[in-house]
Amino acid sequence: MNIKHTFPLNIFRAYDIRGKLSNLTPHVIRSIAHALVLQYKKAEQNQIVIGYDARLTSPTYANIIQQIFEQHGFKVTNIGCCSSPMMYYLARDYGGNGIMVTASHNPKSDNGIKWILRGEPPSPDAIQHIAQLAQFSSPGLQQAYDLETISHEFIPEYCLQYQQSLLSDIQLSRPLKVVLDALHGSAGRCAKLVLEKLGCEVISLRCEANGHFPDHAPDPSHAAHLRQLQAAIISEKADIGIALDGDGDRVVLLDEHAHIISPDRLLSLFAQMCLLQHPHKEIVFDVKCSRMVADTVQQLDGQAKMIRTGSSFLRAYLSQSNGEAVFGGEFAGHYVFNDGRGFGYDDGLYAALRVMEYFTQSNAASLSELVAIYPERYCTEDTYISTHEANPKQVLNDIEILSRGLGARLSKIDGVRLDFDDGFGIIRASNTGEYFTVRFDADHPTRLNEIRQEFVSMLQDQYPLIAQELAQA
Repeated sequence: MNIKHTFPLNIFRAYDIRGKLSNLTPHVIRSIAHALVLQYKKAEQNQIVIGYDARLTSPTYANIIQQIFEQHGFKVTNIGCCSSPMMYYLARDYGGNGIMVTASHNPKSDNGIKWILRGEPPSPDAIQHIAQLAQFSSPGLQQAYDLETISHEFIPEYCLQYQQSLLSDIQLSRPLKVVLDALHGSAGRCAKLVLEKLGCEVISLRCEANGHFPDHAPDPSHAAHLRQLQAAIISEKADIGIALDGDGDRVVLLDEHAHIISPDRLLSLFAQMCLLQHPHKEIVFDVKCSRMVADTVQQLDGQAKMIRTGSSFLRAYLSQSNGEAVFGGEFAGHYVFNDGRGFGYDDGLYAALRVMEYFTQSNAASLSELVAIYPERYCTEDTYISTHEANPKQVLNDIEILSRGLGARLSKIDGVRLDFDDGFGIIRASNTGEYFTVRFDADHPTRLNEIRQEFVSMLQDQYPLIAQELAQA
């Protein structure tokens, strides 16, 4: 077999490794593990933790990686089925080195790998270097693996360590009634225990790990995936709803009316929380966030910093800011505290707990009242549009040229973003497939449609198929 021509380079993304199981086979996992060994050895590391999510193949893949690291003399601690934040926390005791087998919020047909080296996520170049090393590695004879027979192990010792870190940080002024939906991912079991130990009444939904994901992919960013949670909030008269993604690094929060609190509003609230304690510091957010976030930061006398999308870029920026950036968040639901509390990585449960703490210590009678000062935006979810075989760079260049007459502020941090006084639109080339990611936001529904139409019009003559798909999305 000619590895060079068959190796699935498309699974090596901008900030992790992720793809279909048909590409991410045990043989490919072995090749990646050998490549990762070389990366950690080059950094003179010799110990590591390995965790895995709820997916059916994850325990086997974690075992493959563990065996290869042990063959190369590494001290490996397998922490079992856990959330990515729990792995990040425990890796602190192992030189900041950890590997997580997870495809996060992707469908059950996928799997993937995230990792940190000395506490830092890999850069895009480091990920591509792993791709090149793995492509030409020779892991020897292919072994046969029964991929779905190894059971998921939850190890109380490690879960308790992670729990204690949260319990010693968060101070609720009063217990809350919480509905927790883990969408059958790996974060629910531990999250439920933490909330209960804080004195909360917890109604748990889909908190047992189930790699079959019988309802849908463990992605809370789609409103349709939150209907069970919304119904439970209303029927139980709960104070808050919490939805975690498949590996627990992202969160969506709902108020007592079962209304989803948009990421823009949450980011504004987090900025308020952090700037009250750390005036004039920097708040970081990605290019998909609305103008409301930057305006809020500036009104609070903070420094607003927009960066490219990708949680690993966010974490790297915060860690390299020398304490200047005290919080960072993404529209996708990644929230990272760097304010002397939290640990500088994205943890959906921790973000929810910080909101709960702030709420119970405020004068607000409800969560909806707490966020009322940040008006609801009119916006689209991330929309995926096929490239229709057009060159993405050329499409973005053409949009940039055509946009000059619109009177919009242009940003090219990540794709093309056009800011108007009352909204924005952004189109980005995917890091993973032949499509664009598009999002629109405005003060009013009518204006939302007008901004979308501006993009359709710019694409219409040269790229009619892309324009047609965008108009119908």
